[in-house]
Amino acid sequence: MSISFMVGPHRVRFAGKTDIGRVRAQNEDNVLVPKEMALAVVSDGMGGHASGEVASRITVETIDQYYRDTARSGPNTWPMKLPNLEVERQRMAVAIQLANSNIFETAAADGSKKGMGCTVDAMYFSQGRFYIGHVGDSRVYRIRGSQIQALTEDHSFLNDFLRMKEMSSDEGINLPHKNVVVRALGLNEQVHVDVIHDEFKVGDLFLICSDGLSGMLTDPQMREISTATNSLDNACNELIKSANDAGGNDNISAILIRVEKP
Repeated sequence: MSISFMVGPHRVRFAGKTDIGRVRAQNEDNVLVPKEMALAVVSDGMGGHASGEVASRITVETIDQYYRDTARSGPNTWPMKLPNLEVERQRMAVAIQLANSNIFETAAADGSKKGMGCTVDAMYFSQGRFYIGHVGDSRVYRIRGSQIQALTEDHSFLNDFLRMKEMSSDEGINLPHKNVVVRALGLNEQVHVDVIHDEFKVGDLFLICSDGLSGMLTDPQMREISTATNSLDNACNELIKSANDAGGNDNISAILIRVEKP
């Protein structure tokens, strides 16, 4: 069931769902659909033997707890001279870096979890802006009017190769290992986090998803399904169903977020 929060003069509504898909033996995705603040997370685990589920669960729980803790601690948590924009940028980056450390340390202490990792997209709304923390190949889209725009860029071998060779995506479609993730949480002691921010406005619709969704449906298909109903819960259900109907080759996670009038 969807939940909404007042963010300044706006209402921001969230709904989300995760599904095992039709091929995988377990669901290694984890999602955070918020209960206390305007924060949502999608994390796609990798590592096999259920270790991917452990990594993604650590990520979701760590980010959630960090935002709760820093919300309670108030202004003293941050240098007083920093503007709110920089405070929230740092807050997002630190939350994800802490998740990375927790995964890395858990794997180091338990040989059965060696090599586990996960992607993450976390999104927080505050004072007229959204903040995205991004590592890996899960994605965040913004749907505004008839347009859908990817706000994140996949950390994949294909994207790195295309940038290096200045090739088009059509030219790289047959590239071997194109879907290999080149940046993820838990693989190293440190990780670089992309932090993206922008202003939002009434009517904006955001989709956070794992590649089990974006890999099965085109961007126009996701836009059409997401906007076909006023119910975010129904739209999430239909996104999952459509990805499964297309093959369901991976775990599927989707969170929809809509900015509404109060």
